[in-house]
Amino acid sequence: MLKKDRYKAFIDYFSEHQPNAETELHYTNPYELLVAVILSAQCTDKRVNMVTPALFQRFPDPESLAASTSDEVFEYIRSISYPNNKAKHLVGMAKMLLEKFQGEVPSTVDNLQLMPGVGRKTANVIASVIFNMPTMAVDTHVFRVSARIGLTSNAKTPLAAEKQLIKFIPQDKIHIAHHWLILHGRYICLARSPKCGVCPLTSFCKYFEQNFIKNPKLDSKSKAF
Repeated sequence: MLKKDRYKAFIDYFSEHQPNAETELHYTNPYELLVAVILSAQCTDKRVNMVTPALFQRFPDPESLAASTSDEVFEYIRSISYPNNKAKHLVGMAKMLLEKFQGEVPSTVDNLQLMPGVGRKTANVIASVIFNMPTMAVDTHVFRVSARIGLTSNAKTPLAAEKQLIKFIPQDKIHIAHHWLILHGRYICLARSPKCGVCPLTSFCKYFEQNFIKNPKLDSKSKAF
């Protein structure tokens, strides 16, 4: 199957079956999403959602967060991965929001990346989710799933994968395709044991074609299912 056909099949399927896919992080405004995404690095959304209600109650805006200390923030996020670094990043991010951006979350990837704790992936998430910009945040799920399906080829880094994805996905679909790939990776295309037996994408999935169609010894009882 040609790559363009895989992309078309991917977009057609999810456009029909998951047209309103969105982040599973809980937030009510851009500031809260920015905090949540910073916390979600190498941590599950489920864990972040357990922590943020109390955190947002104590720090409902950049002003209150900037006026705090990393030690105080740490007490609210201690169950999150790398809490010391993230506490420092959150306070620094809030201070820069006030000093450089008048308390408003910037809309461009370049400006977002100026803030502590905000790398390219986080910046792309904010630009995509809040501002519907055609940016593709490549986390471990996106990197894995796009390679398995065959949407990317020999992409050695997240940036390489990002460039391939935004080249072939229509601009108006990029922001939601990010969620399609993440959610599929989170619930179906698992890292160690992909659930190929219940996956609706096998008709155009390169991984399935190479591992099962071309290897008849593997069937639905295989551990890979």
